[in-house]
Amino acid sequence: MRFVSVAISALAIAQGAFAVDIQKAIIMSFPHETPDDVVSRAMDDIRKAGGTITHEYKLLKGFAAKAPQKILETVTAWSSEYNAVIEEDQVVQITHAGMH
Repeated sequence: MRFVSVAISALAIAQGAFAVDIQKAIIMSFPHETPDDVVSRAMDDIRKAGGTITHEYKLLKGFAAKAPQKILETVTAWSSEYNAVIEEDQVVQITHAGMH
């Protein structure tokens, strides 16, 4: 009986150790009139949560990042009043089909 309780405890500890927040590649953009400190706060929150800013955009107000899913949910919640958009960063392809 003692073996079973030890085994269950070990599994519970192992499960917690492997419960890693998944990193997602995202692009976060804000309307042009959004204050710069709001964008900076979003980047700071992502960095503090273990994410990285991979690019800061100059033509639009925003950045690309790799960040834990949980912080993205948090940043999405507080930045919604600024109409921020967070979307998955992905490769887009255009295929040449049907043209002769």
